[in-house]
Amino acid sequence: MVTKFRSTLQLSGAAATLLLLSACASSPPPQEVAEEPTPPPAAPAAEAPAAPAPTVEVRRDYPESYTVVRGDTLWDISARFLKNPWMWPQVWHGNPQVENPHLIYPGDVLRLYFIDGKPVMRVERPYLPDEMAGREYRTERMSPRIREQPLDAAISAIDLDTIRPFLSRPRVSTDAELSAAPYIMAHDDNRLISGSGFRVFARGIDEDNMHGDYVIVRRGERYIDPLTGEDLGFEAMHVGDARLLEHGDPSTLRVSSSTREVLNGDRLLPRGDERFQHRYLPRSPSEPVEGQILSVFDSLAKIGQHRVVALNMGQREGIEPGHVLAVYQQGASVRDNIANETVQLPEERAGVVMVFRSFERVSYALVMQTTKPLALHDKVVNP
Repeated sequence: MVTKFRSTLQLSGAAATLLLLSACASSPPPQEVAEEPTPPPAAPAAEAPAAPAPTVEVRRDYPESYTVVRGDTLWDISARFLKNPWMWPQVWHGNPQVENPHLIYPGDVLRLYFIDGKPVMRVERPYLPDEMAGREYRTERMSPRIREQPLDAAISAIDLDTIRPFLSRPRVSTDAELSAAPYIMAHDDNRLISGSGFRVFARGIDEDNMHGDYVIVRRGERYIDPLTGEDLGFEAMHVGDARLLEHGDPSTLRVSSSTREVLNGDRLLPRGDERFQHRYLPRSPSEPVEGQILSVFDSLAKIGQHRVVALNMGQREGIEPGHVLAVYQQGASVRDNIANETVQLPEERAGVVMVFRSFERVSYALVMQTTKPLALHDKVVNP
């Protein structure tokens, strides 16, 4: 009986299977839905190639060693070893013996080595005992105490004596700043001019902006951008210094020092803190810049080494003290007699300057190197 029931189930299952196959065969085939082609993924935008890092080039005639003497500058020392002296921080980068490459002292012995093909500057201090020479640059946990270090004895990056008069004075001012500044209107004993030690009388010193010491300035050369015609301000020439004796209208001041005659109409600006920066890190600006030489101090014609120049770029263009710029001169226009036309010769690199003071729209720079005399309106760009 069971066997018969299983046979019946098997027969019924086979019949159901036949009926299902028959239905599938008689029904129309399903329509194929055409899928829209998927667009290929967009190729990633090609990134602009990064500017290659400048290569440190060593002079072929670099010395095996050099002993630092008083009066040296880091720029001059580096020029003995490197073709581009402003790259000396890269040579000393990672040197475990030099915590701060600015602090190099007379008596130090400098040697140039190569590690994995890259130049590295080493500093030896033979005037220190061996145990002190190794300990001087280690980081140690110390209890609070007063420590003295002769920072003034360390050599500077550039010649400070040349730029010292330009660090606190002169300065770049605007018409609005000087028009609002107090001014000298009379001199003691009805004099027409005054000098060091004389009293002068000034108006415009209010109680809200009263100071003890003032800088006496006079309008100097106006700086006009030669390309855009923009008024960049003007040089406020340093005339002297004065100390306030008595406040009033007018106020009484005594001229404490003077570099030229003090005249009626000279303006008074707060003296402020005249401590100046004397540690510079020579380097190229991080962004591309381009400007021109606006003016040169204490020179009427060509510009030579160690002259101070004014540039038509300042803090708004990202110019900072320590920035090194290359100077290029426009090539001459010559006549091509065969083609019967005038041809402009290519620009030529003529020198290197380093910025030591920057204002909003103007900066002061020292001429570090020249291959030919520089001139006004010469172009300055990244080295």
